[in-house]
Formats: sequence, C-alpha cells, structure tokens
Amino acid sequence: MLNITLPDGSVRQVEKGTSAMDIAKSISEGLARNVLSAKVNGEVWDADRPIHEDATLQLLTWNDKDGKATFWHSSAHLMAEALEAIYPGVKFAIGPAIENGFYYDIDPGGQQISSDDFKKIEEKMLELARQKNRYQRKEVSKADAVKYFTEKGDEYKLELIEGLEDGQITFYTQGNFTDLCRGPHIPDTGKIKAVKLMNVAGAYWRGDENRQQLTRIYGVSFPKNKELTAYLHMLEEAKKRDHRKLGAELELFMFSEKVGAGLPIWLPKGTALRSRLEDFLKKEQIKRGYQPVITPHLGKKDLYVTSGHYAKYGEDSFQPIHTPREGEEFLLKPMNCPHHCEIFGHKPHSYRDLPIRIAEFGTVYRYEQSGELHGLTRVRGFTQDDAHIFCTPDQVKEEFLSVLDLTRLVLKKLGFDDYTAQISLRDPDNKDKYIGSDENWEKAENAIVEAAAEAGLETTTALGEAAFYGPKLDFMIKDALGRQWQLGTIQVDYNLPERFELEYIGADNAPHRPVMIHRAPFGSMERFIGVLTEHCAGKFPLWLTPDQYVLLPISDKYIGYAKKVQAELAAHDIRGFIDDRTESIGRKIRDNELKKIPYLLIVGEKEQAANSVGVRRQGEGDLGAKGVGEFVEWFKGLL
Repeated sequence: MLNITLPDGSVRQVEKGTSAMDIAKSISEGLARNVLSAKVNGEVWDADRPIHEDATLQLLTWNDKDGKATFWHSSAHLMAEALEAIYPGVKFAIGPAIENGFYYDIDPGGQQISSDDFKKIEEKMLELARQKNRYQRKEVSKADAVKYFTEKGDEYKLELIEGLEDGQITFYTQGNFTDLCRGPHIPDTGKIKAVKLMNVAGAYWRGDENRQQLTRIYGVSFPKNKELTAYLHMLEEAKKRDHRKLGAELELFMFSEKVGAGLPIWLPKGTALRSRLEDFLKKEQIKRGYQPVITPHLGKKDLYVTSGHYAKYGEDSFQPIHTPREGEEFLLKPMNCPHHCEIFGHKPHSYRDLPIRIAEFGTVYRYEQSGELHGLTRVRGFTQDDAHIFCTPDQVKEEFLSVLDLTRLVLKKLGFDDYTAQISLRDPDNKDKYIGSDENWEKAENAIVEAAAEAGLETTTALGEAAFYGPKLDFMIKDALGRQWQLGTIQVDYNLPERFELEYIGADNAPHRPVMIHRAPFGSMERFIGVLTEHCAGKFPLWLTPDQYVLLPISDKYIGYAKKVQAELAAHDIRGFIDDRTESIGRKIRDNELKKIPYLLIVGEKEQAANSVGVRRQGEGDLGAKGVGEFVEWFKGLL
C-alpha cells in the first residue's frame, strides 16, 4: 500500500500502481471528469500514469496553470495530427504550450500553409477531438526511437533524440499520430471542445538563423465553446486597450529608432503622470523612514562581479564600456542593489542604527532581445522604484510586513483590487543556479512564508522562481480583462551582505551581517504604467490623469472668460487646458471625449454671465451647470 498526501494534508492509502485518476474517481466522479493531469511529488504527470511510491498529489483541472498547460500541449499534438492528415509529408519540430495557447513549428515540405487554411485545420481538429482518442504514453529505447523517425524521414525529431539517453525517451500516441514527447497529456482528445488558430509565422529551427526556416502555427483551445467566445471578446477589448495605441493617442510616450529600440521617451503628459506616481510613493516612503538617494547609471564591472550580477546578467546586458585607461571597464547598471550596498558600507553602523531604508527611483539597463521588446512592458532601459532595507535578523519579519502594507496601499490607490501573492522559492533540485548557503536560504524562505501568512495574504508557491540571491514574494495582479501581470516584488537576501562584507556592531560589541530586503511596489515605472493604462483603458484615476478637464469656449469671444476660469482652477491645483480651436462645439466635444479627458467644461454667453461652467463627464454626458466656486468644491470631493 502507498500513502498519498493530498493538498489539504489528508492521507489516502491506495494500492501500488493506482493512478491519480483512480484517486479522483474515488473522491467524486464529477471531479474525475474535470481532471486534466496531476502533480505527483511536484512533477506534472498524466492523470492515468501509475504511482509506485508514497507521494504528494495535486489533481489539476482547467482552473490550474499546469492543468491549462497540459490541455494546450495536448492541443498542439491534436493540431499536428490534423496537419499530418491534410498535408502528407509534413515534418514536426517542437510544439509546446505557451502562456495563452500553443504552437507547433513544422516543415511543410514545400507545401504552403497560410491563415486561409485555418478553417479546414480547425474543422479537422474538432473532427479528431470527437473521436475521444486516448493520449497513450510509451517508454521506448533510443534505438527504437531513431528507427521510427528514420523510417518516417523526420530529421528534426532525430536531432532531438541525439541529446537524449536511454530511459529518458517517451512517445505519445493519439489516434493515428505518434510524437516524441515528455508529456504529460490530458486523458483523451474529447476534452477539447473549441479551437481557434490565431497566427502563422516563420521560426528558425532551434532559433538559429543559419538553419532551416520553419512555419510556426499558433492556436488556442478550450474545454467549452463559451470560453473561446469570451477569450476572443477579451482579445478584441485588449486591442482597444493596448497601451502602445493609447500611449500614442494620449501623447504619453514615444519610441525613436534613432534613439534605439526598447528605450522609451516620456512626453510631457506622460512625464506629468509618471511624476505624480513617483511623488505619491516618495511621500509614503518618507512617512515610513526611507532615505532617498541617487546613484550613477553605470558602475565598474568589478562592482557587478562582486554582486554576482555580471555572472547572472552579463550576457544579457549591454556590453562593457572601455575607457581610455587600459583594463578599465564599466557597465550600465543592470540593478541598483550593488550601489546601495556600497552606500551602507561607506561608514560604520551600530545595531541601534538599523533598520536603514535606502530608496531610489533608479534607472537600469538590460539588453532584451529585439523579438521580446513590447511597448513599455518589455524595454531595455527602465526605472525601478527601488529600495533596500538593511536590518538585523530579528527585524526581518516586521520590516517585511511593513513593505507588504506599503505595497497593498499602492495597489489600492491605483485600483488593483484583484491580486494574489506568489512566493518564489529556490529549486531544491537545481541549487547551482543560486548563490549562498542552504542555511541562509532556509532562513530567508521561512521569513517570507511566515510574514505572508501573518498578513493574511492569499498566496501561491512557485519552486525555482526565486532570484539568484534570495527568495521573493511577487504580487500577481489581475487587470480589468482578467489577465495576470507580475508587478510589485519583495525579496529577502542574506547573500549580498556577505558578498559585500557588510557589517554592523551588535549589542554584544561584535560585528554581525545585516539582512537585506529588496522591494519595489511598482516594480518598474514603465511596466506599471503600461499595465495601468490597459487596466483603466486610458481613463486614469482623477488624481493621476495628466489633464483633469478641458475648457471648451463656444466661440473665440469666450476665450478670455475661459482663461479666467483656468486661472481660478489652477489656483486650486486643478489641471487642464483650453481648446481654443476654431471648430464647432460638437467637434470639440467629440475630439476631447476620444482623448479620455475626465471633465469637459463648456463656456459661452450664459456661463460667462453667471460665472459658471457647463459640465460634461467623459463617456457619461451632461451634468448641468455649476458655478466656478461650486465646481471647485465638488471636484475636490472627487479626489
């Protein structure tokens, strides 16, 4: 008999060879119908794969990230089966699940496949899905695997097999299609009810531009038709909310090929918005005892060798800057923390000085690949709302809780109410990726887990997602369209203080190492503003929006009165401008509605006579006339 531990801590005794699906059926037939795969001892398996040793077990459904990934990987195999049926001789490279759906890289062997062919491929996929063919796993020897794909004439699979050893190789078969694959897969094709192929593109085999160019077909699939309908609606809405489109329309930021890809330029309106965000956080940080600092945009290469960032990010960073002095090299900084370690270490500290909280809106640089750049959310130069807290081990939990409180305040202020916290821990099976001792990692991980529990946060745990120097807690935000983004982060670090040999004198008059907490509630200003723009569809919170109102004179005759109103509103820190174009009032209203300016204030003869404004709310229409003083008081109540 085996002991199977479920997520709630309960233990079930089952016979050796029992599968996760058997256990699901013993709990509930309804549950079993929804099971797509299972996590056995932290590894994702086929639900019907026999278990031969005591194990932890999590049953995965469509509601689980790993369940979706299994579903989409199986859908890639279903698409491959359909392609093989329609295009005889097609060869297959790789077909993984991705964040939203799947793709398969194929060599069509001289046949042309375009988006015009999507409909017939989708219909074939659904026809095959209705056959409810099981995904069958089979372990094969390397020799048999080579023999099978040699006979099939698929050089891509043969190259993949070269890197595998006997005992590592498995095939999966569903219907008439067999593929080299680690798995896992869903129980059968019948669970796939809705399919949509999204795009076709070119992709070099193994990402090498000197090798064969393949055809990459992207798709997405769902267990219910209504979920596909909702997804396609969300994509349409997302196009309207795309921060790149809105950023141009609202004149927030721009990019210039002459300046360089991935290097955003903030325009006046975007700069004003960003500055207000920074000012809000700066005030909150001062209340909490943070000390602002400013550090250079670059540093000696040795600084980042000491910190470990050069070994970790060197290949992905801008290459070293060589000075006229022989052997002297600088790097554009990939992180702010080494500079802050130097600030802490520049003078002696007593335990009475701690915690020391150093904060900086510091710009960092990383050379992201061109294909990965995306508006503000993936750039090569970005500003982190960075801070580092140097504290004693006894202060870690209290400081961590304080940072949690600040981060939640930021999210609430910006209207992000739906979020979870992901605790990112070290991969216990691949410790070489990280620096520092097991003891320090255990202390840091325990501090995060305990603080998150004490704060009552809803959390998930992700093994292998820690930073190379310490575990972290990432805030995973859901936006208005239900998409998830990683924004704020908090990290506990016992390792950088050791690498920089930082010390404070304890109550015992002996030197001790401080603990370092890294935190950035916004994460990066660029990414945060990009996500915020899409979340609120460009209709920013009133306190933040660059222009809170626009004055619309009915004719040139009333521009003088409009200027008088503008001056009075400015005296009360209410921001706006006058649209003094010689256009009809109807045209002015339409144009400024599209600019998403919250309040449109119309002034004409009767408003001038009554010292009032006609008020329109963007997207809602006429709110009636208000005296200028009355409008000021009413408006302040909205902030």
